[in-house]
Amino acid sequence: MASVVVVGTQWGDEGKGKIVDLLTRYADYVVRFQGGNNAGHTLVVDGKQYIFHIIPSGVLYPDKTCVIGNGVIIDPGVLLKEMAELAGRGITVAPKQLLISGNAHLIMPYHQRLDQAREASLTREKKIGTTGRGIGPCYMDKVGRAGMKVGDLLDPALFHDKLQAAVEEKNFVLTRQFGAEPVDYAAIAGQFDEFAAQLAPYVGNVSVVLDQARKEGKNILFEGAQGTQLDIDHGTYPFVTSSNTIAGNACIGSGFGPVHIDEVIGILKAYTTRVGEGPFPTELPEGDPIGDTLQQKGHEFGATTGRRRRCGWFDAVVASDAVRLNGLTGFAVTKLDVLSGLNKLKIATRYEVEGQTWTHMPENIRKARLARPVYEEVDGWNAEIRAVRSFDDLPAAARAYLRRLEDLTGVAPAIVSVGPDREETLLLRNPFAV
Repeated sequence: MASVVVVGTQWGDEGKGKIVDLLTRYADYVVRFQGGNNAGHTLVVDGKQYIFHIIPSGVLYPDKTCVIGNGVIIDPGVLLKEMAELAGRGITVAPKQLLISGNAHLIMPYHQRLDQAREASLTREKKIGTTGRGIGPCYMDKVGRAGMKVGDLLDPALFHDKLQAAVEEKNFVLTRQFGAEPVDYAAIAGQFDEFAAQLAPYVGNVSVVLDQARKEGKNILFEGAQGTQLDIDHGTYPFVTSSNTIAGNACIGSGFGPVHIDEVIGILKAYTTRVGEGPFPTELPEGDPIGDTLQQKGHEFGATTGRRRRCGWFDAVVASDAVRLNGLTGFAVTKLDVLSGLNKLKIATRYEVEGQTWTHMPENIRKARLARPVYEEVDGWNAEIRAVRSFDDLPAAARAYLRRLEDLTGVAPAIVSVGPDREETLLLRNPFAV
């Protein structure tokens, strides 16, 4: 029996979906523990592409139990649409396959309206780059003790009472502060009554179920969203998401005791990308031939938003931050194949900020913006590697590149992805074999 946490180590979009899909083979439960539908996981299985926004990607395995923890915030319309789309592809999500925490909070229509209104009110240099899906305002209500929970849907009197009070407050802010149109209580109430009827069979106590699974010797896989540098406490604040993305939140966001975690695998893209605003020391500007090659060859567009990802060289400072913050026991290196064909590769080993050397991301956002990477250059390789199925068969320069990443971070790769398909993966060490 083992419990394994998978997290992103950069700014998200590292390819967590594929790695979670691979490790799900060995798991009995797959648990999403934070974030909302502002994140997406893309999988390619037998040439077919699947994009998930809320449902754990383990749903492609009919014999696994997928779990949405209390740390996730849920837009019921998006969740039900995702389930309907899967059904249209022959994958029916039955209640025995999906468990939703009654303590997970709901994204309400007024959250989306507030999110969009606030972002629109900011000047260009102050914009966060939010997706406008209501994530931030929903988490604000959660910590402000004014949120709506999934469990509230099962108690119509409680839900309608809380909704009435929320609509009155939010309409005041929408109309008086932002000059926006108000939301309609009756329309929301009717819509969410329908959601309640459809979701009720899936709702339960996630903490109790996971604890029982642990006692029965089941393997549990915890699936994070976004990346370490987007963590609300430890990322490049304020250009972050609204939840804790690091491994410690796997326990808080699911009600699972931290002493029961056995492995933490960090997903590490072989180069670096970022979506939205915020510091990105190793970024190659749009129009740079290598940056454009990474963007095009790596298909670097957001799975949820479709936004173009900013691309840059590998950043060992960011990777080392992830090792420390998450307590990583192994890396899953993704998109190594995208680097094939580049004669020389660069790795940022430290930053220079106002004449000083930094080996971690500055907490001060002004200094983070000023950080200039100090690079070392290593040899690249020309051979395509998508057909490679063992570490020893990789080109010598590719093996050397991976070993250099290990030297700089102190953590060895456990998994190496050499292509987008499920089978294009080298499993060097199975974290469930503990």
